[in-house]
Amino acid sequence: MKGRVLFFLPLAIIAVFMGAIALPKLLNLAGNPGANEDLPSVFIGRQAPVLPDTTLPGQTQLRAEDLRSGQVTVLNFWASWCPPCRAEHPVLKKMAADGIRVAGINMMDRDADATKYLTEDGNPFFALATDPRGRNRVEWGVTNPPETFIIGGDGTVLFKFIGPLVGTDYERRFVPALQEALKR
Repeated sequence: MKGRVLFFLPLAIIAVFMGAIALPKLLNLAGNPGANEDLPSVFIGRQAPVLPDTTLPGQTQLRAEDLRSGQVTVLNFWASWCPPCRAEHPVLKKMAADGIRVAGINMMDRDADATKYLTEDGNPFFALATDPRGRNRVEWGVTNPPETFIIGGDGTVLFKFIGPLVGTDYERRFVPALQEALKR
């Protein structure tokens, strides 16, 4: 019996230690409201990183000049195989219908699948780029789709949102950031 206790004692100590670290973060008791909402982007306040130089067949190529057009641009990293991307797609279409410039970077996807998706579900993007191997997404600090950036008219990254543009988090954080950017 004593051998079993000595065997599990280090595991129990580690579990208590990890729980003491994780619990405040999970319950957001660490004294930093909003700390768990998003990972900060090192690009906020800087010029947008390099864009891929490929697009889907029949689509307008997204270029760096498009992000420095004098107008705010919402830049969305997406993929046809991504369920959260599909969930946010109606929001992107509504933004575009409301006159907001929405651009897209299709990542780690097959051209045929992405093209079929946009044909069937509608294309909210005024211009597109593709990142089939996910190399450019790394330059943007994107881990998984969907991730969305608000780019100022001068090409400066103003805001980054991780996850689908749906629900209260979208309403509480992304919408006000976009409204603020559009006022500039």
